[in-house]
Amino acid sequence: MNKPLDGVQLEEIRDDFPILAQHLHGNKHLVYFDNAATSQKPRQVIDAMNDYYRRYNANVHRGIHALAERATREYELARQRIAKFINAPTPETVIFTRGTTEAINLVAYSWARTNLKPGDEILITWMEHHSNIVPWYQVAAATGAVIKRIDLNADGTLAVPEMNPRTKLVAVTQCSNVLGTINPIRQLADAAHKVGALILVDGAQGIPHLAVDVQALDVDFYAFSGHKMLGPTGSGALYGRRQLLEAMPPFMGGGEMIREVTADGFTCNDLPYKFEAGTPNIAESIGLGAAVDYLQNIGLEKIRQHEKQITGYALDRLQEFVEIKIYGPLDVEKRGGLVSFTFSDIHPHDLATFFDQEGIAVRAGHHCAMPLHKKLNIGATTRASFYLYNTRDEVDVFIAALHNAKKFFGACPTGRALGF
Repeated sequence: MNKPLDGVQLEEIRDDFPILAQHLHGNKHLVYFDNAATSQKPRQVIDAMNDYYRRYNANVHRGIHALAERATREYELARQRIAKFINAPTPETVIFTRGTTEAINLVAYSWARTNLKPGDEILITWMEHHSNIVPWYQVAAATGAVIKRIDLNADGTLAVPEMNPRTKLVAVTQCSNVLGTINPIRQLADAAHKVGALILVDGAQGIPHLAVDVQALDVDFYAFSGHKMLGPTGSGALYGRRQLLEAMPPFMGGGEMIREVTADGFTCNDLPYKFEAGTPNIAESIGLGAAVDYLQNIGLEKIRQHEKQITGYALDRLQEFVEIKIYGPLDVEKRGGLVSFTFSDIHPHDLATFFDQEGIAVRAGHHCAMPLHKKLNIGATTRASFYLYNTRDEVDVFIAALHNAKKFFGACPTGRALGF
């Protein structure tokens, strides 16, 4: 088993992130615990994007001059790196998108609207992000398909159901952005395939923290964003099985996605370009390739071990407060690197504002998961989310701020409530 990051490695990693060195509100050193919303970017990613704009800025797949040829080469090398990172069978099965939302919508429009009919079931969970809910509501309205939900166990894990022949698609997050729950993707994939259904995985909260092998997971579609895995905003990808992608109509029409346009119609380009209409996010995709290199150089298993250590420590320290209710499994083996909680009668937005004045960045709200919060009978939670550059000392600063908040707001104990 890989060991977690040691002190020397951690300091070297933190040196790669210039933003972490700054102070806020006078002399408050930045503690960045909002990684589930977006991660910070290392110099290597920033430099790769700057290098594109400074040295070989040109469109891809079009020009035959030196700049265009280099831009195309670097863009496609990034695709190859990403395909290797997730163990996709070939680079052509990796479609560049602007992120998870666009990738899921691509499947919703190009596969679901073409293949689903009235009465077909789309199976989602209560813990889905809106990006993995709203597109399926739209599909259901357009096709007559029906939305069903997988229920939750008492600890916030999935109660994996028996599926039936009416189930045609399982759309599930790999890791909840509220509960932190890591879902059993291979088990769900096997259950879906047993009844002839497909599975789409929202990997936005999974791929930054877990080693992903799309072939071992046996998924049909895997969607993810670059900005949560050290890459730039506006970057991401969709992996899809080749036979599915080849049968699907293009998501958008325009340049690059065509092989030929005539006075009467058009024919589509080969994969992956069939789904990449128009000028793509070239610098962002190159930056994502650099982020993949960075993560691989450290090792996802080592990152995962470090995050389990930090998350476990945070969970232990949070349990010092009888006023706090933690949501999701308490077992770090079942949880990603985040903790969502409520603190007595203090509104999460007020608590997040207090944290900000202490130099600590956290997230407060429904985290684009309103159905889950309504199911939990709460309007919002405070979320602290960790990544490879966070430290135990930062958790101590966070806990000290909680003690200060308790004094400031005069929080009253509501009784200890742990787990889901």
